[in-house]
Amino acid sequence: MIYLGLIALGLVLVVLVATDGTSRIGGVIEPDQLAGLAWGGTILALVVAGFWRQFRGGMGENLRALLIWALLGLACVVAYSYRDQFQGVGARVMGELRPGTASIGPGGAVTITRRRDGPFAVDAEVNGRGQSFTFDTGASAVVLTAENAAALGIRPNERDFTTRVATANGVTYAAPIYLDSIRIGPITERRVPAMVSRPGDLSDNLLGQTFLSRLPSYEVRGDRLILQGR
Repeated sequence: MIYLGLIALGLVLVVLVATDGTSRIGGVIEPDQLAGLAWGGTILALVVAGFWRQFRGGMGENLRALLIWALLGLACVVAYSYRDQFQGVGARVMGELRPGTASIGPGGAVTITRRRDGPFAVDAEVNGRGQSFTFDTGASAVVLTAENAAALGIRPNERDFTTRVATANGVTYAAPIYLDSIRIGPITERRVPAMVSRPGDLSDNLLGQTFLSRLPSYEVRGDRLILQGR
């Protein structure tokens, strides 16, 4: 390969000497461009020849390494081509392992897997901080427990508990508030009306209608809760 490169370089030199250096060679390429190509081609031939000599010295091992790198490259191309499908599979696996985790499907739909004790637990971000909710279509509003609201820096005064609500423990009063944002997977709703329960009245946050009614759709299919964002 080195000899071929040297022969090619010699031919280029002959052509350059035979021309006057002012006109294009063959009417296509300038003499200085041809000289640059010849020089670059010679360097490339020397580099390739060196690698080939080393490669040929351990042909079997080098071929195996080359095959491994080719397979790794192919795997990267396949993974990139099907990245959306792989992300969906990974999200579904996480949903099975951690009920409440948002699994993102086609069109941005969010799927939540029912937890073992029955209700749907939904992991969300409220005002940018993590909170867990119980999915409750019977709740007219999103409701935070007093303890979880305090963790978000929301501490209503006693006089703010003015809204009469019915709970499993009977009739009580809650404090109406607005939440800056509620985010579940890619679904984000802002300025969501909500309520804070009195201390001890609720054990879990409730994901109620002031959030759910904003969605284009939501439904329960077996042990899957599917939320469709806008």
